[in-house]
Amino acid sequence: MNNYRRKLLAFASAGLFAPRVFSAQQSAKVYRVGYLSIRPGALWTEQFFETFKKRLNELGYVEGQNVIINPRSAENNFGSLPALAAELVALKPDVIVAATASCANAVKQATATIPIVMVAVADPVGSKLVSSLAKPGGNITGGSIMALDTVGKTIELLHTVAPKARRIAVLMTDSPTHPRWLEAFQAVAKNLGLTLVPTMAKSPGEIEKAFASMVRENAKAVIVLGDPLFTFQRENVAAFAAKARLPTIYGIKEFVEVGGLMSYGQSVTGMFRLAADYVDKILKGAKPADLPVQQPTEFELAINLK
Repeated sequence: MNNYRRKLLAFASAGLFAPRVFSAQQSAKVYRVGYLSIRPGALWTEQFFETFKKRLNELGYVEGQNVIINPRSAENNFGSLPALAAELVALKPDVIVAATASCANAVKQATATIPIVMVAVADPVGSKLVSSLAKPGGNITGGSIMALDTVGKTIELLHTVAPKARRIAVLMTDSPTHPRWLEAFQAVAKNLGLTLVPTMAKSPGEIEKAFASMVRENAKAVIVLGDPLFTFQRENVAAFAAKARLPTIYGIKEFVEVGGLMSYGQSVTGMFRLAADYVDKILKGAKPADLPVQQPTEFELAINLK
Protein backbone atom coordinates (compact mmCIF):
# COMPACT_ATOMS: atom_id res chain seq x y z
CA MET A 1 0.00 0.00 0.00
CA ASN A 2 2.83 2.38 0.93
CA ASN A 3 4.52 1.67 -2.40
CA TYR A 4 1.28 2.47 -4.24
CA ARG A 5 0.88 5.75 -2.36
CA ARG A 6 4.45 6.73 -3.18
CA LYS A 7 3.83 6.14 -6.90
CA LEU A 8 0.56 8.08 -6.74
CA LEU A 9 2.25 11.01 -5.05
CA ALA A 10 5.06 10.97 -7.62
CA PHE A 11 2.53 10.97 -10.47
CA ALA A 12 0.56 13.78 -8.86
CA SER A 13 3.71 15.84 -8.31
CA ALA A 14 4.68 15.44 -11.95
CA GLY A 15 1.23 16.51 -12.98
CA LEU A 16 1.32 19.56 -10.75
CA PHE A 17 4.78 20.85 -11.51
CA ALA A 18 5.26 20.03 -15.19
CA PRO A 19 2.57 22.48 -16.40
CA ARG A 20 4.19 25.25 -14.34
CA VAL A 21 7.57 24.75 -16.00
CA PHE A 22 5.94 24.68 -19.44
CA SER A 23 3.95 27.81 -18.65
CA ALA A 24 7.06 29.67 -17.53
CA GLN A 25 8.84 28.76 -20.75
CA GLN A 26 5.87 29.85 -22.83
CA SER A 27 5.51 33.19 -21.05
CA ALA A 28 9.13 34.32 -21.65
CA LYS A 29 8.92 37.81 -23.18
CA VAL A 30 10.10 38.28 -26.75
CA TYR A 31 10.63 41.98 -27.42
CA ARG A 32 10.17 43.64 -30.78
CA VAL A 33 12.43 46.52 -31.80
CA GLY A 34 11.65 48.61 -34.88
CA TYR A 35 14.59 50.22 -36.69
CA LEU A 36 14.21 53.06 -39.19
CA SER A 37 17.20 54.22 -41.20
CA ILE A 38 18.14 56.01 -44.39
CA ARG A 39 20.42 53.31 -45.74
CA PRO A 40 19.57 49.57 -46.09
CA GLY A 41 19.71 47.52 -42.92
CA ALA A 42 21.69 50.03 -40.93
CA LEU A 43 21.81 53.53 -39.57
CA TRP A 44 24.60 54.55 -41.92
CA THR A 45 26.62 51.43 -42.63
CA GLU A 46 26.43 47.77 -41.70
CA GLN A 47 29.31 47.97 -39.21
CA PHE A 48 27.40 50.50 -37.08
CA PHE A 49 24.27 48.35 -37.14
CA GLU A 50 26.35 45.38 -36.02
CA THR A 51 27.73 47.50 -33.17
CA PHE A 52 24.15 48.23 -32.05
CA LYS A 53 23.21 44.53 -32.14
CA LYS A 54 26.45 43.51 -30.39
CA ARG A 55 25.73 45.89 -27.52
CA LEU A 56 22.17 44.54 -27.22
CA ASN A 57 23.67 41.06 -27.05
CA GLU A 58 26.02 42.17 -24.27
CA LEU A 59 22.95 43.38 -22.39
CA GLY A 60 21.32 39.96 -22.67
CA TYR A 61 19.24 40.23 -25.85
CA VAL A 62 19.67 37.47 -28.41
CA GLU A 63 18.09 38.10 -31.80
CA GLY A 64 15.56 35.40 -32.62
CA GLN A 65 15.30 34.29 -29.00
CA ASN A 66 14.19 37.16 -26.78
CA VAL A 67 14.28 40.03 -29.26
CA ILE A 68 13.14 40.54 -32.85
CA ILE A 69 14.56 43.47 -34.80
CA ASN A 70 12.51 44.79 -37.72
CA PRO A 71 14.68 47.12 -39.86
CA ARG A 72 13.22 49.44 -42.48
CA SER A 73 15.25 51.60 -44.87
CA ALA A 74 14.29 54.65 -46.89
CA GLU A 75 16.97 53.78 -49.48
CA ASN A 76 18.06 57.44 -49.22
CA ASN A 77 14.55 58.54 -50.24
CA PHE A 78 13.38 60.94 -47.53
CA GLY A 79 9.87 60.99 -49.01
CA SER A 80 9.32 57.33 -48.09
CA LEU A 81 10.01 57.83 -44.38
CA PRO A 82 6.38 58.52 -43.29
CA ALA A 83 5.11 55.31 -44.91
CA LEU A 84 7.96 53.27 -43.43
CA ALA A 85 7.35 54.77 -39.99
CA ALA A 86 3.66 53.86 -40.22
CA GLU A 87 4.64 50.34 -41.28
CA LEU A 88 6.82 49.93 -38.20
CA VAL A 89 4.14 51.32 -35.89
CA ALA A 90 1.66 48.78 -37.30
CA LEU A 91 3.96 45.99 -36.06
CA LYS A 92 3.36 47.27 -32.50
CA PRO A 93 7.00 47.14 -31.40
CA ASP A 94 8.08 47.76 -27.82
CA VAL A 95 10.44 50.51 -29.00
CA ILE A 96 11.52 52.08 -32.30
CA VAL A 97 15.09 53.19 -33.01
CA ALA A 98 15.32 56.21 -35.34
CA ALA A 99 18.61 56.87 -37.08
CA THR A 100 18.53 60.56 -37.93
CA ALA A 101 16.46 63.64 -37.24
CA SER A 102 14.38 62.94 -40.35
CA CYS A 103 13.72 59.37 -39.23
CA ALA A 104 12.87 60.51 -35.72
CA ASN A 105 10.45 63.14 -37.02
CA ALA A 106 8.71 60.58 -39.22
CA VAL A 107 8.26 58.12 -36.36
CA LYS A 108 7.15 60.83 -33.96
CA GLN A 109 4.43 61.84 -36.43
CA ALA A 110 3.32 58.20 -36.67
CA THR A 111 3.01 57.49 -32.93
CA ALA A 112 2.70 59.40 -29.68
CA THR A 113 2.78 56.30 -27.48
CA ILE A 114 5.45 53.85 -28.68
CA PRO A 115 8.87 54.76 -27.18
CA ILE A 116 11.38 56.16 -29.70
CA VAL A 117 15.17 56.17 -29.36
CA MET A 118 17.02 58.60 -31.64
CA VAL A 119 20.63 57.75 -32.39
CA ALA A 120 22.48 60.65 -33.96
CA VAL A 121 20.50 63.90 -34.01
CA ALA A 122 22.45 67.14 -34.15
CA ASP A 123 19.85 69.47 -32.63
CA PRO A 124 16.93 67.58 -31.04
CA VAL A 125 15.56 70.67 -29.30
CA GLY A 126 15.82 72.88 -32.40
CA SER A 127 14.25 70.08 -34.44
CA LYS A 128 11.38 70.07 -31.91
CA LEU A 129 11.84 66.39 -31.20
CA VAL A 130 12.15 67.00 -27.45
CA SER A 131 11.20 69.84 -25.11
CA SER A 132 14.67 69.94 -23.54
CA LEU A 133 17.69 67.69 -23.16
CA ALA A 134 17.15 67.21 -19.42
CA LYS A 135 13.41 66.59 -19.70
CA PRO A 136 12.44 65.27 -23.16
CA GLY A 137 8.78 65.41 -22.15
CA GLY A 138 7.30 62.91 -24.63
CA ASN A 139 7.83 59.47 -26.09
CA ILE A 140 11.28 60.15 -27.56
CA THR A 141 14.80 60.30 -26.11
CA GLY A 142 18.30 59.16 -27.09
CA GLY A 143 21.63 60.69 -28.07
CA SER A 144 22.59 64.05 -29.55
CA ILE A 145 25.78 64.30 -31.61
CA MET A 146 26.41 67.98 -30.76
CA ALA A 147 27.47 68.71 -34.35
CA LEU A 148 26.75 72.43 -34.02
CA ASP A 149 28.96 72.66 -30.94
CA THR A 150 32.00 71.41 -32.86
CA VAL A 151 31.80 74.03 -35.62
CA GLY A 152 34.42 76.40 -34.20
CA LYS A 153 36.96 73.68 -33.50
CA THR A 154 36.42 72.11 -36.93
CA ILE A 155 37.28 75.33 -38.77
CA GLU A 156 40.17 76.01 -36.42
CA LEU A 157 41.72 72.58 -37.11
CA LEU A 158 41.27 72.90 -40.87
CA HIS A 159 42.72 76.41 -40.85
CA THR A 160 45.74 75.10 -38.93
CA VAL A 161 46.40 72.46 -41.59
CA ALA A 162 45.71 74.82 -44.51
CA PRO A 163 46.48 78.34 -43.21
CA LYS A 164 46.54 79.89 -46.68
CA ALA A 165 43.07 78.61 -47.59
CA ARG A 166 40.80 81.67 -47.56
CA ARG A 167 37.99 80.02 -49.55
CA ILE A 168 36.59 76.85 -47.98
CA ALA A 169 34.00 74.66 -49.66
CA VAL A 170 31.23 73.05 -47.59
CA LEU A 171 29.97 69.77 -49.03
CA MET A 172 26.31 69.31 -48.10
CA THR A 173 23.09 67.58 -49.15
CA ASP A 174 19.45 68.65 -49.09
CA SER A 175 19.17 67.38 -45.50
CA PRO A 176 16.87 69.67 -43.46
CA THR A 177 19.59 70.01 -40.79
CA HIS A 178 22.33 71.26 -43.12
CA PRO A 179 21.11 74.88 -43.44
CA ARG A 180 21.55 75.30 -39.66
CA TRP A 181 25.03 73.81 -39.85
CA LEU A 182 25.99 76.06 -42.74
CA GLU A 183 24.75 79.12 -40.89
CA ALA A 184 26.85 78.21 -37.85
CA PHE A 185 29.96 77.66 -39.99
CA GLN A 186 29.42 80.95 -41.80
CA ALA A 187 29.30 82.87 -38.52
CA VAL A 188 32.66 81.44 -37.44
CA ALA A 189 34.22 81.84 -40.89
CA LYS A 190 33.21 85.51 -41.05
CA ASN A 191 35.03 86.25 -37.80
CA LEU A 192 38.16 84.62 -39.23
CA GLY A 193 37.92 86.46 -42.55
CA LEU A 194 37.21 83.27 -44.47
CA THR A 195 34.74 82.74 -47.33
CA LEU A 196 32.62 79.61 -47.49
CA VAL A 197 31.54 78.02 -50.76
CA PRO A 198 28.40 75.88 -50.21
CA THR A 199 28.41 72.91 -52.62
CA MET A 200 25.48 70.53 -52.98
CA ALA A 201 25.50 66.79 -53.72
CA LYS A 202 22.13 65.02 -53.47
CA SER A 203 23.13 61.62 -54.84
CA PRO A 204 26.25 59.44 -55.22
CA GLY A 205 26.60 60.53 -58.86
CA GLU A 206 26.78 64.20 -57.88
CA ILE A 207 29.71 63.89 -55.45
CA GLU A 208 32.48 63.91 -58.08
CA LYS A 209 30.78 66.83 -59.86
CA ALA A 210 30.67 68.69 -56.54
CA PHE A 211 34.44 68.43 -56.10
CA ALA A 212 34.98 69.59 -59.68
CA SER A 213 32.80 72.59 -58.88
CA MET A 214 34.91 73.37 -55.79
CA VAL A 215 38.03 73.50 -57.94
CA ARG A 216 36.34 75.84 -60.41
CA GLU A 217 35.23 78.06 -57.51
CA ASN A 218 38.87 78.25 -56.37
CA ALA A 219 38.19 76.59 -53.00
CA LYS A 220 41.39 75.57 -51.20
CA ALA A 221 39.96 73.31 -48.47
CA VAL A 222 36.73 71.41 -47.72
CA ILE A 223 34.41 70.75 -44.80
CA VAL A 224 32.15 67.70 -45.27
CA LEU A 225 28.90 67.92 -43.31
CA GLY A 226 27.59 64.77 -41.66
CA ASP A 227 25.10 62.85 -43.79
CA PRO A 228 24.28 59.17 -44.43
CA LEU A 229 24.95 59.68 -48.15
CA PHE A 230 28.52 60.83 -47.57
CA THR A 231 29.21 58.20 -44.92
CA PHE A 232 27.98 55.43 -47.18
CA GLN A 233 30.11 56.87 -50.02
CA ARG A 234 33.06 57.77 -47.77
CA GLU A 235 35.68 55.94 -49.86
CA ASN A 236 34.64 57.87 -52.96
CA VAL A 237 34.43 61.17 -51.06
CA ALA A 238 37.96 60.72 -49.70
CA ALA A 239 39.27 59.69 -53.13
CA PHE A 240 37.71 62.71 -54.90
CA ALA A 241 39.14 65.06 -52.25
CA ALA A 242 42.62 63.59 -52.75
CA LYS A 243 42.30 63.79 -56.54
CA ALA A 244 41.34 67.48 -56.29
CA ARG A 245 44.22 68.02 -53.82
CA LEU A 246 41.88 69.69 -51.33
CA PRO A 247 42.62 69.36 -47.58
CA THR A 248 39.36 68.04 -46.15
CA ILE A 249 37.96 67.59 -42.65
CA TYR A 250 35.13 65.22 -41.74
CA GLY A 251 32.96 64.69 -38.69
CA ILE A 252 33.79 61.03 -38.00
CA LYS A 253 36.99 58.98 -38.10
CA GLU A 254 35.55 56.39 -40.50
CA PHE A 255 36.49 58.76 -43.37
CA VAL A 256 40.10 58.87 -42.21
CA GLU A 257 40.20 55.07 -42.02
CA VAL A 258 39.53 54.90 -45.79
CA GLY A 259 42.02 57.58 -46.80
CA GLY A 260 40.54 60.92 -45.70
CA LEU A 261 42.86 63.58 -44.27
CA MET A 262 41.38 64.34 -40.84
CA SER A 263 38.24 64.29 -38.74
CA TYR A 264 36.94 65.82 -35.57
CA GLY A 265 33.81 64.81 -33.71
CA GLN A 266 32.16 62.29 -31.45
CA SER A 267 32.38 58.52 -31.87
CA VAL A 268 29.50 57.23 -34.00
CA THR A 269 30.22 53.73 -32.75
CA GLY A 270 29.70 55.05 -29.24
CA MET A 271 26.34 56.53 -30.25
CA PHE A 272 25.17 53.13 -31.47
CA ARG A 273 26.15 51.51 -28.18
CA LEU A 274 24.34 54.29 -26.36
CA ALA A 275 21.19 53.66 -28.41
CA ALA A 276 21.24 50.02 -27.31
CA ASP A 277 21.56 51.14 -23.68
CA TYR A 278 18.46 53.30 -24.08
CA VAL A 279 16.55 50.39 -25.64
CA ASP A 280 17.53 48.19 -22.70
CA LYS A 281 16.28 50.72 -20.15
CA ILE A 282 12.98 51.17 -21.97
CA LEU A 283 12.40 47.43 -22.32
CA LYS A 284 12.95 47.17 -18.55
CA GLY A 285 10.20 49.70 -17.90
CA ALA A 286 11.76 53.17 -18.11
CA LYS A 287 9.78 55.91 -19.87
CA PRO A 288 11.46 58.10 -22.53
CA ALA A 289 10.17 61.23 -20.80
CA ASP A 290 12.24 60.28 -17.73
CA LEU A 291 15.45 59.55 -19.65
CA PRO A 292 17.49 62.71 -20.38
CA VAL A 293 19.00 63.09 -23.84
CA GLN A 294 22.71 62.33 -23.57
CA GLN A 295 25.48 64.24 -25.28
CA PRO A 296 28.97 62.87 -25.87
CA THR A 297 31.66 63.76 -23.35
CA GLU A 298 34.58 62.63 -25.53
CA PHE A 299 35.58 63.83 -28.99
CA GLU A 300 37.97 62.22 -31.41
CA LEU A 301 40.62 63.92 -33.55
CA ALA A 302 41.87 61.56 -36.24
CA ILE A 303 44.67 62.43 -38.65
CA ASN A 304 45.86 60.35 -41.59
CA LEU A 305 49.63 60.30 -41.17
CA LYS A 306 50.07 58.97 -44.70
